[in-house]
Amino acid sequence: MSVAQGSAATGRTRWKRFATVVVPASFIAGAIVFGQATGAIAASFNVSGSQFKVSADRLEGTGFVQYGGMATEKGGNPSNPADPKNHPVAVSGIAKAKLYNLCQSVKVPGLPVTMVIHAGKDANNPAEATDLLIDLTSLKGDATFDNIQIGIDASDLTKGGANAKGLQGGFAQQADGVVITNLKQVAWSTTAGTFKLSGLDLGISTGANAEECF
Repeated sequence: MSVAQGSAATGRTRWKRFATVVVPASFIAGAIVFGQATGAIAASFNVSGSQFKVSADRLEGTGFVQYGGMATEKGGNPSNPADPKNHPVAVSGIAKAKLYNLCQSVKVPGLPVTMVIHAGKDANNPAEATDLLIDLTSLKGDATFDNIQIGIDASDLTKGGANAKGLQGGFAQQADGVVITNLKQVAWSTTAGTFKLSGLDLGISTGANAEECF
């Protein structure tokens, strides 16, 4: 994890182009996989073989946590770190989130077809989510955190919701709030207690230049 151009003040840290991979690869490949196999981490469902893209002009979150995890495709063995169906991820949890001008896109494997969802284009009616959990492989944007704690034990996380915890001894961070502008992320999965998509617009884009969020 690196800090590029930005500024810091008491209880407030700003990172330009925030990188989400905050957990050493050896920890992800070993302890996280073991934790899933023994029930220490709940894997809620098997992921598909496709990642998807999400962008938003602005994300405003109350209660933010981040720690290491593993996304597993159907047929994968979460107790085997070498299984190619296991994918190390950075888990981001947000207790309450608002997303302005949200876009989600996913390519259909083997076809020049993309499914695209837009929501929250009206600045007065953003998309909203509660108990949001995202299995990320990439996240870019300009981020500002309120009262951030970096290096907290993953099992002691309290700000991202009841299910947003990692293994004891794992590296994690949490903050009272987060704002990310020009958000661009690639993820394996998203879960939420509630997800309100104001002005939902779902479409299919085809061809060599099929639409994607970015």
